[in-house]
Amino acid sequence: MKLNGIYTALITPFNDDYSINEKAYAEVINKIIEEGVHGIVVAGSTGENYAQTLEERLYLLKLSSEIIDKRVTFIAGTGGVIRTEDSILIAQSVKSNGADAIMISSPPYAVPTSKENAINALAIEQSVNLPVLLYNYPGRTSVNMDEEFLNLVSQSKNFFGIKESSGEMDRIDYLIKKYPNIALCCGMDDQAYEYFQAGVKSWVCAGSNFSATAHIALWKACAVENDFAKGKKIWDAMLPLMKNLEQGGKFVQSIKYGVTIKGINAGIPRLPLQQLNEIEKKEFENIINTMNNTIKEIG
Repeated sequence: MKLNGIYTALITPFNDDYSINEKAYAEVINKIIEEGVHGIVVAGSTGENYAQTLEERLYLLKLSSEIIDKRVTFIAGTGGVIRTEDSILIAQSVKSNGADAIMISSPPYAVPTSKENAINALAIEQSVNLPVLLYNYPGRTSVNMDEEFLNLVSQSKNFFGIKESSGEMDRIDYLIKKYPNIALCCGMDDQAYEYFQAGVKSWVCAGSNFSATAHIALWKACAVENDFAKGKKIWDAMLPLMKNLEQGGKFVQSIKYGVTIKGINAGIPRLPLQQLNEIEKKEFENIINTMNNTIKEIG
């Protein structure tokens, strides 16, 4: 399996009572597919997997499969839980619901050694024999997918890619040269242009929940047309949004509000997260409007 394009890390819309808003969920998926994303990654941290019960996780996988309906690549996360057994249960549900690949992250809070983390990942992969996109986010898991880990999981050809969200720029060149068998994918929204400059062809991004057109424009300029001058203009327009998301401290809340601005009721984040306040909403809306107007002028 190869990654090439824009893959949306999907939100999970909730009603005011924190139940899943299935209507809005379908609206988001249909809208971003209509706008041209190449794939959808469900059940990741942007989808608030950590705040959902196992039963909800399994139900959302079935619902996602039905809505996506093979129109784009469907990747489903198995993380956000600590027990290997729970990740395996999720992975098996992913397979039964026809997903193209699973996404494996390090288990949170447990802080396994590199070898323990690799054994965990291999156990999940071997339980379903599906292509695996690794998700390296030490800021949330306190564990980095280092050389020992990558050497061990590389024993299986199913590990085809890594969504790199460490924020460490040195990892870009290191992973490209050291592990050509594991394709690098941008997972840090405020570093996408640098990833494309390095030759990376894919971006798993959250902002494309509400601004897929802008994300696709950047990918097309850099990864398809090789026009980095145009790409830099688009990136400069996008950067205030990317910095707001990655450095503003309210990532999920902001993504959901961006979807709401777009006309789809994304609802509230689950506790302990709180909604943006009115000042934050206005600031975020101004950032989006400025970005869209600038990119429109670039053409």
